[in-house]
Amino acid sequence: MILALYEAGHSHLFAYQAQDSPYLRLTSGPWDDITPALSPDGRWLAFASNRSGPWDIYLLDLQSGDLIPITETDHFEAAPTWSPDGKLLAYESYNQNFEIIIQSAFDDQTMINLSQHPAADYHPSWSPHGRQLAFISDRTGEPEVWLADFDKFDDNRYSNLSSTPDMAESHPIWSPDGSSLAWAGQQERNRSLFTWKPDQGSRYIGSGDWPVWSPDGSLLLSTLSDANQSMLTAYQAEDSMLVLPPVILPGGFTGLTWGRQPLPYPLPLGLLQISLEQPQPLWTSGSADNNNSGEGLNNLAYLNGIQAPHPQLHDSVDEAFHALREKVSQEAGWDFLATLENAFVPLSVPLGPGMGEDWLYTGRAFAFDTLPMNAGWLAVVPEVYGHETYWRVYVKARFQNGSQGKPMRAIPWVFNARYAGDPLLYEQGGEMGSGIPAGYWVDFTEIAQALGWQRLPALPTWQSAYFAARFNEFVIRGDRTWQQAMHELYPAEYLITPTPIPLPTLTPTRTPSWPIISNPAP
Repeated sequence: MILALYEAGHSHLFAYQAQDSPYLRLTSGPWDDITPALSPDGRWLAFASNRSGPWDIYLLDLQSGDLIPITETDHFEAAPTWSPDGKLLAYESYNQNFEIIIQSAFDDQTMINLSQHPAADYHPSWSPHGRQLAFISDRTGEPEVWLADFDKFDDNRYSNLSSTPDMAESHPIWSPDGSSLAWAGQQERNRSLFTWKPDQGSRYIGSGDWPVWSPDGSLLLSTLSDANQSMLTAYQAEDSMLVLPPVILPGGFTGLTWGRQPLPYPLPLGLLQISLEQPQPLWTSGSADNNNSGEGLNNLAYLNGIQAPHPQLHDSVDEAFHALREKVSQEAGWDFLATLENAFVPLSVPLGPGMGEDWLYTGRAFAFDTLPMNAGWLAVVPEVYGHETYWRVYVKARFQNGSQGKPMRAIPWVFNARYAGDPLLYEQGGEMGSGIPAGYWVDFTEIAQALGWQRLPALPTWQSAYFAARFNEFVIRGDRTWQQAMHELYPAEYLITPTPIPLPTLTPTRTPSWPIISNPAP
């Protein structure tokens, strides 16, 4: 299995083989490698990378370690899939819109635009029979699984396989024998896997986000996302029985493929050297000059160059904040974290209702400024896990030429819709936007999680109180509870909350009242 995982702030490719060390590094460097796909013969690994600036498709020869660029454009290209004979590649390409491109893997033949539709078409998967290709398209207004049949023409070539209103499908993948198609579907708080057969329709398998078939077609392996971590799980394809309880992955997840052939032994010299590398983390917890303001506050470090009511953080997480600020500035092209809504909040400063034990009081959290949202430079997408609502934050890249960020695939939430005069929109706290924003965006949540920052769930009252959404707050808890984190800053007596004793209300004179009519009118 080849997985694309985040490590030290970058996504790279790792091979997983049970007989060896769990994760064998195949790529490294100050760039990101995502969406791997193994060729049918197991020799070539196709993937997307921004190592040269824009996102392009590359081929890694697992026998020699050579790297071959397949595309060299300013557009975003990713999610490659192989034809059964291993001669062609299909992939998604973004140039103001997602299209599916087919081209030769080893020569300079003319590229073919398969979809040619104003809707967004992406996540292609080539059938092992060779004459069909599944993909995701929002032609009906929402992401659904479509099928392109190369033996048909005109409008008959494309057909909708899922047709599930209010469910967003993603990542279709054919079984090795081509008899079944699996995909992931998200509906409200449910993230589910389905398999489809032409004569049986779709069938529910289990929970998951990104499926892949085992080489013999008996298992479905899938990632399973939680609010702040990714896991691997697996089911038997025939009876949906769970065969792999969720296993936590060491980093964020950006792609998965499973091949029949093992890696060559010994590894080529280039791959062997890469596998032995130990990337340095982007930040390490250091010591700072403790601040003592005379109020019992210790272990706080000032954030130089940051505008905030109290520009301080705990000295065990301030390095993580500076690393996040630098990383986001590099990825987005502008200093998004130069201004904060809040960093450390003293006990004397009250927050909103329900936030009496918020992590901002511990100095281990920050809340970024939300004003860029009004200018269209910030977007948030709701994600429901269980009964809690979280938010995925996207920052617009400064340079919209393909050299920064990636295209969005989700529709953001519009908080300002609550002020449009519609009582329903006011009660639900806004509404989903009219469509996917164009251009290139940086996934702030993904970068923050790679550096150890976790997002917090919205409070239950977020639909009626804007501040309760908490989409802009991130925290590094470590293994501490809120009380333990507070005791690192304050003596125990500072945290004792006295029980209020209501004072008696004196009524020196009788309260006037209207006379009661003995015979009220009907």
